[in-house]
Amino acid sequence: MIENMDELPFVAPVYQRDLKIENYFIGYLKHPYVSIYTGRGCRSRCTFCLWPQTVGGHRYRTRSAESVIAEVKWIKENMPEVKEIMFDDDTFTDFKPRVEEIARGLGKLGVTWSCNAKANVPYNTLKIMKENGLRLLLVGYESGDDQILLNIKKGLRTDIARRFTEDCRKLGIQIHGTFILGLPGETQETIEKTIAYAKEINPHTIQVSLAAPYPGTTLYQQAIDNGWLEENKVINLVNDKGVQLAAISYPHLSKEEIYGGVERFYKQFYFRPGKIWEIVREMLGSWDMMKRRLREGVEFFRFLRSREA
Repeated sequence: MIENMDELPFVAPVYQRDLKIENYFIGYLKHPYVSIYTGRGCRSRCTFCLWPQTVGGHRYRTRSAESVIAEVKWIKENMPEVKEIMFDDDTFTDFKPRVEEIARGLGKLGVTWSCNAKANVPYNTLKIMKENGLRLLLVGYESGDDQILLNIKKGLRTDIARRFTEDCRKLGIQIHGTFILGLPGETQETIEKTIAYAKEINPHTIQVSLAAPYPGTTLYQQAIDNGWLEENKVINLVNDKGVQLAAISYPHLSKEEIYGGVERFYKQFYFRPGKIWEIVREMLGSWDMMKRRLREGVEFFRFLRSREA
């Protein structure tokens, strides 16, 4: 493992040299954007998470704040078309003093930025981040059931996540919330509970995934030990169109039922009058947002059709 992360070269000049960044689109980020890492590894022990268990390790090895700010300064000076910078560390907010130092440096540069975050960042840190250009947090809520969160060693309770989400709302920080169906302990009742939870906390946008037992993760070993995978079958995590498949079945809950929960989740979350009006109002306020949301809508309905094929 590389310990001195500042030894690594900036990635932004490579993007500029080799990529046409306008060709890369993520609905919840401004376009065009640049995504960079300020460190690798994650101290959390989530049983399903691929990267810390198979690649980066559980120690969070970080670049210095000075190095991060210097690369962002390079981006601002050499890639003026960039409208947002995304810090894609597994959990960018793990070290609060470092995050606050980076935020203040970004504020002086006057850039718009977003990052991954766990749903436990204190209000004071969130406030510093927001005052210095933070626009959005990508947050892994995973489930609305506390027993499932305990089962997967999330290190988080729903009451803490609720308070965090309300703090973000008060500060005007948008949230792209991610959820996972089919984790150990899942039932039809907990699926409905998670859908209700998502509607209650109401992130600006959401992503719903299926529990994926990647080899090398604790979840994979649990699935093998408990017979949650079909015997003598190749584990298919996506189909030939790239759509994620449910691989895990439980005695009380089939993989077909888990798979069906994803579409139900999306429809119940987005097809609400309040959420529809929230999106329409946002579109009416900005032509850029209008284009982003229309493109997002096309991709969303294409996604739903692909799951039915």
